[in-house]
Amino acid sequence: MEKEEKTKKQFPYEDILSLSRPVSRTHPPMPRLERAAQFSPFAALTGYDTAIEEAARQTEPKRELDEQRQDLLNEALERLAQKKAGEVCLEVTYFCPDEKKAGGHYETMTAFFAKLDFFEKRICFTNGVRIDFAQLFVLKEVEKTEQDTKENV
Repeated sequence: MEKEEKTKKQFPYEDILSLSRPVSRTHPPMPRLERAAQFSPFAALTGYDTAIEEAARQTEPKRELDEQRQDLLNEALERLAQKKAGEVCLEVTYFCPDEKKAGGHYETMTAFFAKLDFFEKRICFTNGVRIDFAQLFVLKEVEKTEQDTKENV
């Protein structure tokens, strides 16, 4: 008798384990696809994953130019004012401000010089890129290569 009580305590639903699932006489069985949809993951916080990724994304602050570097940039811009479009190939490092967070990142690009837009305070390149003077960090002239010349045409 004691053994039967232990068995009932360990397996309280043993008597119904072997029975078939009850079938309603008034409601038709739910299709498997709809039944499975009940148990699919629920996104209670839509956009939460995107917000977490955005918060984790790193940016760096814009570096302030010292007087010497600013003078070098000004001299390079003065020399460029005398050049013609497509004549000079430049390597430019510039700051790209982030649209969503404080800071941004630095990019380096090699392209042919097109013109200086003093009204908009920008340097324009033949590939269509325009960079504000205030975002420039390094500006240097580099040798033209055959590949650069083909890309320019």
